[in-house]
Amino acid sequence: MADEDQYRGDDQIDEEEEETDESGYKTVKDAVLFAIEVSDSMLTPRPSSDSKKPAEESPTTAALKCAYYLMQQRIISNPRDMIGVLLYGTQASKFYDEDENSRGDLSYPHCYLFTDLDVPSAQEVKNLRALAQDGDESKDVLKASGERVSMANVLFCANQIFTSKAPNFLSRRLFIVTDNDDPHGDNKSLRSASTVRAKDLYDLGVTIELFPISRPGHEFDTARFYDASPSDPDAPAYLQTDSKASPATGDGISLLNTLLSNINSRSVPRRAQFSNIPLELGPNLKISVSGYLLFKRQAPARNSFIWLGGEQPQIVKGVTTQIADDTARTIEKWEIKKAYKFGGDQVAFTPEEMKSLRNFGDPVIRIIGFKPLSALPFWANIKHPSFIYPSEEDFVGSTRVFSALHQTLLRDKKAALVWFIARKNASPVLGAMVAGEEKLDESGVQKFPPGMWIIPLPFADDVRQNPETTLHVAPEPLIDQMRYIVQQLQLPKASYDPFKYPNPCKLLPTSCTETLALTYCSVSPPMALSHSTSLGVG
Repeated sequence: MADEDQYRGDDQIDEEEEETDESGYKTVKDAVLFAIEVSDSMLTPRPSSDSKKPAEESPTTAALKCAYYLMQQRIISNPRDMIGVLLYGTQASKFYDEDENSRGDLSYPHCYLFTDLDVPSAQEVKNLRALAQDGDESKDVLKASGERVSMANVLFCANQIFTSKAPNFLSRRLFIVTDNDDPHGDNKSLRSASTVRAKDLYDLGVTIELFPISRPGHEFDTARFYDASPSDPDAPAYLQTDSKASPATGDGISLLNTLLSNINSRSVPRRAQFSNIPLELGPNLKISVSGYLLFKRQAPARNSFIWLGGEQPQIVKGVTTQIADDTARTIEKWEIKKAYKFGGDQVAFTPEEMKSLRNFGDPVIRIIGFKPLSALPFWANIKHPSFIYPSEEDFVGSTRVFSALHQTLLRDKKAALVWFIARKNASPVLGAMVAGEEKLDESGVQKFPPGMWIIPLPFADDVRQNPETTLHVAPEPLIDQMRYIVQQLQLPKASYDPFKYPNPCKLLPTSCTETLALTYCSVSPPMALSHSTSLGVG
């Protein structure tokens, strides 16, 4: 979601909302660079085993389609993110355009920068779509060089791209898509140079994500080369590289689906709700923590109004003017006062008094007591919990103290009762701080890191009596028949991963916006956004 401040007035920005809701998070700007290998094996189409979809798909084309799909998602959901596509192993070479003199002295043979790392434009999306669909340009670009490409050269090229285009981004990732698990063989000098370049990217703050593809008759072995890439063992799991990801294999359709699933599961931006606020364990004992929203409901959001009456769509800038009812005179801002109704009268407050009424103190998480976990009822979880993790920026040693508190709460099966103010002028809440255990999958990959969860507890007026309803129990024969249907509804590995399934309620607005932006065809927005059309009716 784009930054909403540019569409709000100054008076609205100064007066923050009292409620601490999901809109308070700060989305970390993300820069993703695809490094896709172009070789004879990567260009060889894989026949489809599905009779309904007999089309063949090569790994390179599947990777380009994944980059195109991700670009489609980000250009609407996160329009400030950057995405680039770098092809290596190509016969042609292209880094930056010739008019960019600052990069003219650098040479990266067999590296083709097809899409520069930047906020995607409509034309760049069209070009990538044409390349992924075997357009005329793909015949000239997607030609394997036949020579061995140095991974050190590829990583250094990626380093230059990140340094020049996204120097201050907090999240920078390099997606490598290849089927070559040993690009340098026994050449120790090239291996050493690649390790050095990978270490340079790691020092720069770039995370290397590998998407391995197995060849027919040969399983991709990461231990031969790619396991030597540096990583941070102390980083949280959502900042680490999933190095144990299973390689993609199979025919073209399943290869594309596997790559899309892997990329979608690792392309979700981190949502920082607050950063470096004090966690008070007692008098004069504070540590620093940061909070994240790991779970948030996605919904279609309008960032601005668009005027479609001209040749090109334009963003409408709204202007609000206050006018008196009797004289139609424009009212200045200093003439407006806010008031509350009390006993039939309106009690006016000055702006300073309004700010003092909303001020409950600085942002803080203050522990006021402990309770057993059994005293926390299930229905008390009424809002999205916040995941907190220690930060060493304000208080050195926060990680050690946080770890000790985390282990103590786990051992004693207790929860801390906290006074929680997430941001300035936010309404305080009473929350239960619960320690969460580390969760691993069957391959040992960390899916949920160890940390604390702050669950907002309801106040007295938040609890409502359930309405009286008549319980209708289905007959036993109907329940028995339904049991067979439910048994057929099986999720992979009996678990639901929300990162791999897009929200169907957002697909139609997204597709309509994409159609208008990329001018694929003429679509009437009111008709396309109707409820009957979304259900396929009429």
